[in-house]
Amino acid sequence: MTLTQIAIFKGRNIRKTIFKNEWWFVVEDVIVALTDSQNPKDYITKMKLRDSELAKGYGQIVSTLPIDTKGGKQKMVCASTEGIFRIVQSIPSSKAEPFKRWLARVGYERVQEIEDPELATKRTRFLYKAKGYPDSWIEKRMRGITVREQLTDEWQKRGAREDRDYKILTSEISKATFGVTPSQYKKLRKDAKEAGGVSGRARKDLENRLCRSIVTKSNFLLNKNKIRE
Repeated sequence: MTLTQIAIFKGRNIRKTIFKNEWWFVVEDVIVALTDSQNPKDYITKMKLRDSELAKGYGQIVSTLPIDTKGGKQKMVCASTEGIFRIVQSIPSSKAEPFKRWLARVGYERVQEIEDPELATKRTRFLYKAKGYPDSWIEKRMRGITVREQLTDEWQKRGAREDRDYKILTSEISKATFGVTPSQYKKLRKDAKEAGGVSGRARKDLENRLCRSIVTKSNFLLNKNKIRE
């Protein structure tokens, strides 16, 4: 089980994860970064039609890996640095050459991180700082990453190997701690969002009938004393 990280190329987020002790990048993210395509899956299909040699060996240079998304971990097609280099050869883009240099640097950074693991932490911290996150948030996030990595290492020592093993362990810890599993928590968030939507629509309907807003500065509670008035 590995954590998904974000690399940035010319303002585009490219998700990456460690597999076979090297960085593997989400192919769709690379396509979007180089072509600005709104439909990277369709672009990949057409790219393989243009390049028959790439199509023949495509299955050998990519792997489907678990990647963190807004909806949780999902299996996505990824390629190593070498595989991405081959894919980029089939993309007619003015960004191709700068991207190759960027990719080579990211790959070299991985070699450095293997020799000095603290570099990975420093680079992650610098990235969050560059994206404008406050120091307090960064420290909390970094502690969370460290604790998660330590927990993962401990689980590996105790025999966890498959992604399914980690999901079961995470679910058990969540249930024991909060009384709900991650899937149940997502459902609660969905229910709360739907309830909020119903309330929001009711408010808008009332405002349309009254021809005025029912939320104003005069009915906003600044302190508890307002409740007594």
